[in-house]
Amino acid sequence: MDEPLSLSRLAAHIAYSPYHFTRIFKERTGIPPLYYVSSLRLQKAKELLLRTNLSVRDIVLEIGQQSLGTFTTRFTERVGMTPSDFRNSSLLQAESHFHTLRTLKHWYESPPASNQHARIQGTVQAEQPFEGVILIGLFAKPIPEGLPLYGTLLSSLGHFCFTGVKPGTYYLMATSISWGMQTMDVLLPHTTLRFRSKQPIIVAPYGSVPHQHVMLHVPRPDDPPILISLPLLMNNFLTRLFQYNHR
Repeated sequence: MDEPLSLSRLAAHIAYSPYHFTRIFKERTGIPPLYYVSSLRLQKAKELLLRTNLSVRDIVLEIGQQSLGTFTTRFTERVGMTPSDFRNSSLLQAESHFHTLRTLKHWYESPPASNQHARIQGTVQAEQPFEGVILIGLFAKPIPEGLPLYGTLLSSLGHFCFTGVKPGTYYLMATSISWGMQTMDVLLPHTTLRFRSKQPIIVAPYGSVPHQHVMLHVPRPDDPPILISLPLLMNNFLTRLFQYNHR
């Protein structure tokens, strides 16, 4: 990760032209190769922030970056908080939110929206037995990074629904947190069950969207890392839930 990884170097490693390599890689993973490398570097940065005492500047060098400012901007956009906030607050935040969700009795977040925008609904299943929380959302790119444009938490497998979805292009993604999971595994979700749609969901004005089938599966070699902070998504859900219940 600390070495320069140009597109030509990656393509030459498997004896493809840069153009052919990029096309095949994007068909397989949904994102370009250098964007995938950038995602892996940010994942490595998350690990170093939580598992070492290295300064942020040293971590930037460890993952092959040069500019502290550029790294901080990208990390904040794609993880949802600054590197310092991720290091200093994530552990306590994750433990607190996880405990709150474990004891939560009412998961009803808001009444169905009654407007002209679309409704996207579907069913969540899993390849293996699972009890815990499911985080599901509609993202702008086929990679779970940045805040979802529409997102929520589910208390179990089964039905989900997003209402008031504006016309646009979305990618549906989900991951799971089992009740027996350790806090560090929530912060660095390498082994969580997951799902992502490589084909976009197109929402047209006044159009309908087909029923979505989400099958949570174990991580696969071509899955990009889950960069968005899961405790941040928990916090946003609980905040909305509190506001709704105290209207």
